[in-house]
Formats: sequence, structure tokens, C-alpha cells
Amino acid sequence: MTQAPTPTAETVRRLVRTLLHDGDGPDVTPVAEGGHATWWVGARHVLRLAADRDATARQRRELRLRSLVRPHIGASVPMSVAHGEWAAGLGYTLDARLPGSTGSERDVSAVGEADLAALLSGLREVPARQAETLGVPRVPPRSLETLRTAAAHAAERLAERDEFDPARLAQFAAPAARQLAPQPGAAVLVHRNLRDDHLVVSDDGRVRGVLGWNDAVIGDPAEDIAGLAAAVGAPAAVRAATLADYGARPCLRGLWLARCDALVTLADGLQGRGDTPLPDLRARLRRAWEPILLERVTELPGDETP
Repeated sequence: MTQAPTPTAETVRRLVRTLLHDGDGPDVTPVAEGGHATWWVGARHVLRLAADRDATARQRRELRLRSLVRPHIGASVPMSVAHGEWAAGLGYTLDARLPGSTGSERDVSAVGEADLAALLSGLREVPARQAETLGVPRVPPRSLETLRTAAAHAAERLAERDEFDPARLAQFAAPAARQLAPQPGAAVLVHRNLRDDHLVVSDDGRVRGVLGWNDAVIGDPAEDIAGLAAAVGAPAAVRAATLADYGARPCLRGLWLARCDALVTLADGLQGRGDTPLPDLRARLRRAWEPILLERVTELPGDETP
């Protein structure tokens, strides 16, 4: 199989000059140190380059999906000003940059939590069948029992490094994992990557935009509650989900998805697996494990998912 070319700054500059009809072209800078997939283009645009054909297919699907979700979620989604191929079979999109900072740089305010609630409500309103016709896959919900087992092993590894007290995981016993199984018919459009750096936050703490739609699926809405728990903290995530009319079951399920994921990813990161910086993984663990009052709930009604 032919290896995909690695884009250089000169590759990006030539492409941008063609797209923006600018003789000299604006400055281009990779978004991530050592990265080649996403580039800042001046102060107004961001260029994303697909590294393989699978990424190209997901990027093209994302462009269609953005148009579908835009009327529903309240917050802005990126607008592509140009898209095509930067190399044979490899796609790109040049997007207008959304104004604001990421959630990793600025805290979300109480009003911003209402924006997150509107996001969760809007995702539920997106017609799932229409999303599937765009190529958005339908995925089954994850097993909390399986994830809990993996998290318990991760907690022991973290304890050896004084990163986590595994006794904290004892409150999430096997019966609780079974009790928090998702309800039938609960699948909705799920962003599935609501990291803090995918939330665009204004100076007043409002959530003005949402980035990173290429991993969206039709699936378990608790996955997005989990993403928010790791991004903005468990209490804020649960408040937003409650404002979006999600009940105790999906909120608690999302909380434990976030907590177990955070344990596993930090343990993997300490062993050199994954490319997320350790400070970010530790921050996500801390936010996901912030206590919430809802944890005192011991019995759940038969169906709390809208």
C-alpha cells in the first residue's frame, strides 16, 4: 500500500494561496506541535487535512452532517469555505474559524450550561434516519460491566503511582453497572467527542460553538453526558443533562462512563499509549470524579430516558 504523503508548511501554503486567491498567502501554523493534520491559516481560517481514505470519508460525511445539525443545536458549527483533495484521494476542508476560546482555556458559566443543555436537546431532535442516510453509523451502547472491570485494573495501576485511590471505585459495584444499562429505543445522534477543546467558549462563559463532528454516531446519549463530565466537570454536565430533560439513569450512566474512561486512558497514558498529554488526562480524571448529589440515588424508575 502506498504511504500517504506528509503535508509540509509549503504544501499548505500553496494550497491556501490557491483557495484564498492570495499571492503571498497568510501565515500557516500546525495546531498541534509536531502535527500535520490541522493548520491555522492566518487568524480567520483553519485547514484540516485527511491523512488516509478512511479519514477522507469521515471528513466528507462531517461536512454533510454539519448542515443537518446546524438548525437544531443552538451553538455554531464550523462553516467550510472550501473543500476538495490536497493529494490523490485525500480530502481537505478549509473552515472559517469560530470566534472564542476553547473550553480548555476558559470556564463555562451557568448560562453556558444552558447552552450545553440546548446542545444535548438539539442532538436528540436531529432525525436519526436522516443522519444515517448521510453515512452516520449506528453503534450499540457500551457495556458498563466490561468497562468497570477495565477501570478496576486501571485504578490498581494508578494506585501504584499514587495517582488514584482505588477505594473510590468501590461505590460503583457490579449491581450498579447492571442497573444503569441503557433503556431500549434511547439511541440519538451523539457527537461522541465533546472534549473541552471541541467547545468554543466566549469571554462570558457561553458555549458559542462545537467542533469535531467527524466521530458522530447514532447511539447512547450518555456518551455525550460523559464527554461533558470530563470536559466541564461532572456537576456541570449533570446539570446540563437535567436541563435537557434527561433523567437520573442516563445522567448516572454518563457519569460512570466518564469516570471509567478517565481511569483507563490515564493508566494507558502513563504507559506511553495514546498521544494526549498527561496533564490533560489528569484534568479529565479530576473533572469526571467531582462528586454530585445524584450519586445518592440508589433506586431508579423503570425508564428515565426521554
